[in-house]
Amino acid sequence: MATILWILAVVLVIAGVLAIVRKQLVWGIVLIVVGLLVGPGGVSIFT
Repeated sequence: MATILWILAVVLVIAGVLAIVRKQLVWGIVLIVVGLLVGPGGVSIFT
């Protein structure tokens, strides 16, 4: 389960960075924050 959360977190953070590059600042920040919260190193919402 931790591996799946880690992969999901990485995908969310990458999507957030890409959104910021495409001038979608708010959406990018939201994706990055959610990615950090979901990741095993953060405060996982699934545990």
